Amino acid sequence: MLAGVTGCGRHDDARQTLTFWGMGREGEAVAQLIPAFEREHPDIHVEVQELPWKAAHQKLLTAFAGDTTPDVAQLGNTWIAELQALDALQPLQPFVERSRVVQPADYFAGIWATNLIDGRLYGIPWYVDTRLLFYRKDLLKAAGFDAPPHDWAEWSRQMAALKTHAGPDHYAILLPTNEFEQLLSLALQQNDPLLRDGGRYGNFESTGFKQALTFYVGMFKRHEAPLLANTEVPNPWTEFGRGVFAFYLSGPWNIGEFRHRLSPSQEDEWATAPLPGPVGPGAGIASGSSLVIFRRSLHQAQAWLLVEYLSQPQVQQQFYELLGDMPPRRSAWQGGSLLGDPAVQAFRDQLERVRPTPPVPEWERIVTEMQLVAAQAAHGELTVDQAAAEIDHRADAILEKRRWMLDHQRDAPR
Repeated sequence: MLAGVTGCGRHDDARQTLTFWGMGREGEAVAQLIPAFEREHPDIHVEVQELPWKAAHQKLLTAFAGDTTPDVAQLGNTWIAELQALDALQPLQPFVERSRVVQPADYFAGIWATNLIDGRLYGIPWYVDTRLLFYRKDLLKAAGFDAPPHDWAEWSRQMAALKTHAGPDHYAILLPTNEFEQLLSLALQQNDPLLRDGGRYGNFESTGFKQALTFYVGMFKRHEAPLLANTEVPNPWTEFGRGVFAFYLSGPWNIGEFRHRLSPSQEDEWATAPLPGPVGPGAGIASGSSLVIFRRSLHQAQAWLLVEYLSQPQVQQQFYELLGDMPPRRSAWQGGSLLGDPAVQAFRDQLERVRPTPPVPEWERIVTEMQLVAAQAAHGELTVDQAAAEIDHRADAILEKRRWMLDHQRDAPR
């Protein structure tokens, strides 16, 4: 018996342990996928640590400072630039070039691009997120339209008609004034970049952004959207079901929420549709999370095996079934419940046209300031021109340190 126990101890000690940090519900779900990986790789043991989203960013920075980063982690794709600037992440292109599993051409291009910094790859998309239209088919039909809008002009006509037919305190669309995703989606549909000169300065006074801001603010001026923050709409699902608004820009998690919260009798009264753009189907936000390997990991080969496993189309389908997080690979959409769900398929369409945000560490601060100023414009406190200039002013102040670092890096002796 003693020999048997000793033998088991030697077997356990011989396994290589990888640490994986997952955020929120994804951290819980990935733990259910790990046993199959460990069966395929009996010499590897994976320890999953679940981090709450609110604490994850600080935890990552603290771990970097203390040299206690994990081997593999889930990273929101807007955080990649910040961790890369700290030289915390391992470039992954050499791994991809040798991989039979991770095939870049199979990924939605806009999502893949969120992992590229100065042309180098630092993450592999794990799940994707974007925003599109949830709309009431019955209300649209009552206003004289048989299909969702294809472009901004048609969208404007539909919102005007919906507002005309709406009762008191009813609106065409809900655009919470403290959420940046709606305006950002419209801005990404423009040809002008949001930052200029290599991410040194804001570009919000460009013709493109001011066109997006004008369209956005116009919906409030015409009272097609209520001047409310999301905290003032505690139950948007009920309000959507009551017809208080007919359009709602939101993400894929709300498919399940609407199906759960609305009466089954309303199942055929709502649907999803890709975002209309200025002259046709429009771009959207390329959001989501990626899998990264930390540079200080002593087990990068084994860590890559875990990244490859979680990147397999069939594993991504399992992940979708667990959480509803949408896969970044086109091949993963060719089976399971993803294939036959029309509400989901609108996201599949939108994902072909998503665009990444500027890959600078300061972006989350900039986009927060963008929305604060845009809310002032929506309330009539600033004109579009004044708001665009103010956003540029705030962005330039946030980017001051970046400019200094880039200029000194350029001037440094080689």
